[in-house]
Amino acid sequence: MSVSQSDFRAALLDPVQTIPDGLLDGADAPAGRRFNIYRNNVAVSLTEALHQGFPILTKLLGAQNMDGLAGIFLRAHPPSSPLMMHYGEALPGFLAGLPQLQHLPYLPDVARLELAIRRSYHAADHTPITPDRLGQIAPEALMLCSARLAPSAQLIRSDWPIFDIWRFNTEADAPKPQTGAQDVLVTRPDYDPVPRLLAAGAADWIAALQGGATLSDAYDQAAARHPEFDPGATLALLLQDGVITALTTEGEQP
Repeated sequence: MSVSQSDFRAALLDPVQTIPDGLLDGADAPAGRRFNIYRNNVAVSLTEALHQGFPILTKLLGAQNMDGLAGIFLRAHPPSSPLMMHYGEALPGFLAGLPQLQHLPYLPDVARLELAIRRSYHAADHTPITPDRLGQIAPEALMLCSARLAPSAQLIRSDWPIFDIWRFNTEADAPKPQTGAQDVLVTRPDYDPVPRLLAAGAADWIAALQGGATLSDAYDQAAARHPEFDPGATLALLLQDGVITALTTEGEQP
């Protein structure tokens, strides 16, 4: 009697389920004990992957609660890749749908920030533009340029103070989180991802640049929602952290 992959996977990720009938070990004997050991090792490995991938979330919930959460999550979202660095992509949406965590509505966005840091770390390498590149473009033409941003740049927009929460749980003597929305750009200067708190309007500007808008059009989109927005400081941040990999003037090939 053969065992289907779906039955095997369901039993593997759920300790409540019985061992599939017909499952044999290498000696053609019922694989009961060996399967239980294997099932336990898989659950422990996936739980540890979530602990390592979401350290701030683990700290906020506590290790024991994170273990319980992982047990529920791994049954609902088994790995889709053999690379554990990708495990947990569905966790933010999963957290948002858990009734027992509705009193902590910021947790999904904290998980999104931690995922962004991980994606930034594993993103493809890139070469940022040099300051000389800006000097090659006339000031009046600069705002008509399009900017290509590094794949390591990860933009997170939140209704919650996710930067303050991240900093409070990672830096000694950091101030307690304040209320209010915060937007964060994760950059990777010197190959080490760093969350950067953005000023009001900066996320709109960066999102527009990522969508292919010129610096001028991106400013118009940001200023429509935040009239006080000045792109100067945000542009300086992108240059400082090596986020801009190309500046393309109109009609120029990137």
